[in-house]
Amino acid sequence: MIKNIFLDMRLVIGILIAHVLIYFSFLDKVIFWYIFSGSLLFLIVYAMFQGDVDDKASFIKYIFFGAVSGLLLYAVFWLGFHAIHLFHLPIKKSITKLYNWYAPSLFWQYLALVFVAAPGEEFFWRGFIQKRLSKHFRPMVSILTASLLYASVNIYSGSFLLVLAAFLSGFVWGFLYFWKKSMPLVIVSHIIFEIMIFIILPLK
Repeated sequence: MIKNIFLDMRLVIGILIAHVLIYFSFLDKVIFWYIFSGSLLFLIVYAMFQGDVDDKASFIKYIFFGAVSGLLLYAVFWLGFHAIHLFHLPIKKSITKLYNWYAPSLFWQYLALVFVAAPGEEFFWRGFIQKRLSKHFRPMVSILTASLLYASVNIYSGSFLLVLAAFLSGFVWGFLYFWKKSMPLVIVSHIIFEIMIFIILPLK
């Protein structure tokens, strides 16, 4: 199985490209949103040339399940944040710093968050990487591996919290994609989560 993955050059090249692009995105906080948005647009194009994504849920189902799952995922993060506050754990400042560095602040950045970042990450990490891994592994292994790879590119932020958050959210969206076989559903879930955590009720 491992040998087959290394022979899957589209998968390997895609992962390498993602690491290079996200590395440069995190290199300069001042121009983060410019580079990050452009990087995800490139990854969307790369993923779309590798094959079709699944879309097996009706409009009503993907809106409903997407919205509910996005809100539930936010609720988990909200509970975690308040547990940190309750127990006076020394990582609250790290969360605030992450918001100050990478949260959108301009109107076009909020548009990029909703229409580029959320769809782009789902198209690439679930629609391409996870689906490609499923050719080599069982479903749960594919979901876990794709989640780890999704988290791994966030290491360039220098924040363990962001890596952990990416892994947890990536696992949820990976499971949803496997369960419902619907890219629009996970995109809606991701968008709802991002709107909650960056716009409506930021965790800071």
